[in-house]
Amino acid sequence: MNRLEMDTPPPLLRVDNLQVELGAPARPVRPVDGVSFTLPAGQTLALVGESGCGKSMTALACMRLLPAGGRIAAGSVHLGSAALHALPETRMRDIRGNQLAMIFQEPATSLNPVMTVGDQIGEVLVRHRELHGQPAWNEAERLLAAVGIPDPRRRLSEYPFQLSGGMKQRVMIAIALAGDPQVLIADEPTTALDVTIQAQVLDLLAELQARRGMGMLLITHDLGVVARMAHQVGVMYAGELVETGSREAFFADPLHPYSRKLFAALPTAAQRGRALETLSGQVPRLGENRTGCRFADRCPQVHERCRSTEPAMHAVGTRQVRCHLHDPATAVPELLKPPEPTTEAPGPAPALAGKALDVEGLEVHFPVRKGLFRRVVGHVKAVDGVSLQVPAGQTLALVGESGCGKTTAGKALLQLVPASGGRARYGGQELLELSPRQWQPLRRELQMIFQDPFSSLNPRMRVGEILEEGMLALGVEPDAGARSARIDALLARVGLDPAMRDRFPHEFSGGQRQRIAIARALAVSPSLIVCDEPTSALDVSVQAQILNLLRELQAEYGLSYLFITHNLAVVDYLAHHVAVMYLGRIVERGRAEEVLGNPRHPYTRMLLAAVPRLDAASRTTDGLTRGDMPSPLNPPSGCHFHPRCSEAIDRCRTDYPEERRISATCVVRCHLVS
Repeated sequence: MNRLEMDTPPPLLRVDNLQVELGAPARPVRPVDGVSFTLPAGQTLALVGESGCGKSMTALACMRLLPAGGRIAAGSVHLGSAALHALPETRMRDIRGNQLAMIFQEPATSLNPVMTVGDQIGEVLVRHRELHGQPAWNEAERLLAAVGIPDPRRRLSEYPFQLSGGMKQRVMIAIALAGDPQVLIADEPTTALDVTIQAQVLDLLAELQARRGMGMLLITHDLGVVARMAHQVGVMYAGELVETGSREAFFADPLHPYSRKLFAALPTAAQRGRALETLSGQVPRLGENRTGCRFADRCPQVHERCRSTEPAMHAVGTRQVRCHLHDPATAVPELLKPPEPTTEAPGPAPALAGKALDVEGLEVHFPVRKGLFRRVVGHVKAVDGVSLQVPAGQTLALVGESGCGKTTAGKALLQLVPASGGRARYGGQELLELSPRQWQPLRRELQMIFQDPFSSLNPRMRVGEILEEGMLALGVEPDAGARSARIDALLARVGLDPAMRDRFPHEFSGGQRQRIAIARALAVSPSLIVCDEPTSALDVSVQAQILNLLRELQAEYGLSYLFITHNLAVVDYLAHHVAVMYLGRIVERGRAEEVLGNPRHPYTRMLLAAVPRLDAASRTTDGLTRGDMPSPLNPPSGCHFHPRCSEAIDRCRTDYPEERRISATCVVRCHLVS
């Protein structure tokens, strides 16, 4: 048994030797195997680890919301004096949403699409606080205001599809808080959110916790979020806690080899130019026969005892770690020192001259129609005069919040959405003037990796068929045998077994599906790839593998990337050039070291300030992330950023700034920059 103990006050939530089983009792699988921890009032325990380690299943067991066929096979879960593991479902309904509440990972699928926001909050108020009618409506409005949603009275009558991702997440928080819970479980509450919205959500949770004295169980794979929010940390691997301790001690010196590997996989500016460390293999599958340490097959410090004997939890000061290396009876000091990283940087990219892509004044305006005759009453200016250049063989990162027009710009360049104006030159051709027939041969040269590989891969086609489809459509390889060999080579190149070609997309993990999407783009030998959030919501270990793969492919084939993302840590590691986009326009662009090392535009500084950092001295953003992005249907007058800018002057409210050249490569649109 391992117990994650905390200082006073006494625990609100206590989990002892929790074991969860799925499937038939005769052949069960155990995603949670002997987990123990305590959670006191006013503190946050962060459970970290890769997907498949059992973090979410632990939370669902605490809520008694296990999937069909799931059960608590052993151990106990106590909320105060209530034994949750033994309560009947009728009693759990009184506790769930009242004393114990949960924010689920994906608000878009957790919110009821056919119920208004007010009705969904009202369900909790009626069930747990016996509020009806106008008092319930008033309380729902107060809760929306408390979580920072503007114009809460109007939002109560809206449906989830009318809200942005950040607003949907805040509605989920409002629903969770409606019953005034003692313990809040937050399962990946900021996954795939912009850094600014993420910062606002995290600050909101910290503020509400401090005001209400809640205990919080935070489930995440983002170590930056852990650094900002957690008081205590528990690292999970293959259903077990492998390391526990205080946040300060964990970040100062992680003990378990798995914890160290998670830190080494994080992209940073210091690692620019060399490959990231990666974790070989995968988390053991459920139902695998395991002997010895469950991390042994992936551990760089493995020795003979690790493969034969299961390690116990050992105390190291105030922390605990499940590893033979820290067994006081058999520890070998030489083995405690982590090995030096052996990863090597890919060679330099082929020297290419000129610009792979040159864009001037790109516009994408969507008409807004109303009335019986569908007259045009306005335009959504999703992309409004964007100019950028992608150098040959290099990476331009296009960064900004969701809704600023990044993805629309990328799709317009490939004519996946129609452009309203501007120019885009590639290889001596004006892309925006070509007909669909003229575009056909260029599809080989220009490819796109979409943000969500699961929705962009045909679920009815096998992986081999998906890769072959593009080659057949574009006439890349006429010979069937040569196509088959090329498919095998592509799968091996992106780190997948060629034998997987006969599987369907649903049989792969998220990281593997993203590799398939990359292989599909490479199948037709492109020279420029638009990468739309290719690492969004991936574990840090899988993210490191994808980033290494993109770097290697660029070095090997001289590829150019237009890399669309809101993850500035990835930009700092991968990009050669950066363009910052806000409400359809580029507000700052230049070399990566110029834009990220010395940001001039207040919006760029706001984005950088919102990034959760491992060495952050402050655990909040102190109001640096102000408000939400305005609607592109009705942008503010003057500088579009002035309503959120703490440095705005009168001129910012009336005149849109012209481009100001800071250096030969850096341009900024801001009245405050000289």
